[in-house]
Amino acid sequence: MPILNYFITYSGCRLMLISTGLAAACLCNAEVTPPLIASDVFIHPSILGASSCATSGCHGGASEKSLQYAVWSQRDVHSRSFATLTTARSARMAEALNIPDPTVSTRCTTCHAPFHAVQVATPGLLAPDARVNEGVSCASCHGPAGDWLRSHTRTDYTHADKVAAGMKELGDLNARAGSCVACHQNIDTDLVVTGKHPRLIFELDGQTASQPRHWRETANYNGAQAWQVGQWVALREVSWAMLQQTASVDEIQRWQALVWLMQRAEGPDAVSAGVAGDARLAEPGPENYARARDIAARQARALATSFNSAQVSVLLRNLASTHAEFLDSKIASLQHAYRAERLVLALDRLLNALPAEKRSPDASARLTKLFAQVQSIPGFQPVEFSQSLDAFARTLR
Repeated sequence: MPILNYFITYSGCRLMLISTGLAAACLCNAEVTPPLIASDVFIHPSILGASSCATSGCHGGASEKSLQYAVWSQRDVHSRSFATLTTARSARMAEALNIPDPTVSTRCTTCHAPFHAVQVATPGLLAPDARVNEGVSCASCHGPAGDWLRSHTRTDYTHADKVAAGMKELGDLNARAGSCVACHQNIDTDLVVTGKHPRLIFELDGQTASQPRHWRETANYNGAQAWQVGQWVALREVSWAMLQQTASVDEIQRWQALVWLMQRAEGPDAVSAGVAGDARLAEPGPENYARARDIAARQARALATSFNSAQVSVLLRNLASTHAEFLDSKIASLQHAYRAERLVLALDRLLNALPAEKRSPDASARLTKLFAQVQSIPGFQPVEFSQSLDAFARTLR
C-alpha cells in the first residue's frame, strides 16, 4: 500500500489509515473507496512522536489542563498497543499465519505500531522522536503535527486554522468515526479464521465513553448521535470490504445484521434517502454492497451535522420493539445472533443518552440480561432473547 494512503485526509469522510486503534492486530483492508481528487490531498511532511507534545508547558504538565500525555501514557491501552505484539498470544497468532515476527510485520504494525508501518514505506516522514514502541500515539489520532505544532498555541489561531494546517477534526463525529473505524472494524478473514484474532465490532459512543478521557468533549456532544453516526460509518466500511473479496457466509451474515439494524434505526424523519424502505438491500451482492456503502456515507455525513435529540426515546423504543423478529424461524440462527449483538450495543448507548429522569429503574437490569445473552454467538438462543427484549421494551413505556 502506498504510504500516501496513510496520510491523506479526505473531504468525503474517508479515513487516514494512520488514525488507528488498538483492537485490530493486522488490518490491511482500510483503503479508500471514493476516487482520489487532487484538491482533497494534503501531504504531511513530518510525523512527530509523543515527546513533542509532552513538555511540561504543553500537554505533559501537572495541571488539569495539561494532563493529556499522562492520561494517555499511563491509563490508555492505545499506548500499549505495540506491547500487545510481544505477547505469547500474538506469537501464537503469528505462527499460525506464517508471520515470523509480528512486531515488524506491517500486517500487524499498521494498527498496533503505525510508526513502524510508516518507517517501512516512507521513513523520511518520521521525525527523530517518533518511536515505534509508542503504539497508537498523538499523531495517530490528531494528525502529523509538523505543519502546526508551533503555531497551534497562538491566541489568534482559530480551530479552523489548525484544521486547515493538518490537525484532524475530531469534533466532527463523522471524521472521528473515520479515524477510529480503520482498526476497529474490518480485518482480513484469515486473521480471524486461522490466527484466531477476535472479531471486531465498531461502536463509536461506547468506545469513546470507555476511554480514559484526555480531551474536553464538545459542548453539543450527544451519545445517541455518536452511536448512529458511528454505525453508519461501520456499515460504510463493512460494505466497502465486501466489495474487495469473496465474502464468507459469516461475513455476509454480519453485513446483513448491520443493514438490518440501520433499517430499524432509520425513522420516518430520516435526514436523507436511506435504507429503511428498501427490503431488498440486505440481499448479498456487489450492487447492494456498493449501494449500502454510498447510502451509509451520506447518512453519516448528514447525521454528523443534523440530529434531533428529541427522537432518542422514539429510536430506543423502535429498536426494542423488534423482539418478535427474533421468533422468525426463517432467519438463520447465526443471523439472529449477529443482529442481537449489534442491537444490544445500540440499546445500551441510546438508554445512556436519555436524561436520568426518563430511564426506568428496571431498564438497566433488563439490559444487563440482554448483554449476557449475546456473549456467545454459537450458543445464542433467539427465543429467550426475544422474551428478554420484550421485557426490556416494557420498561420504556
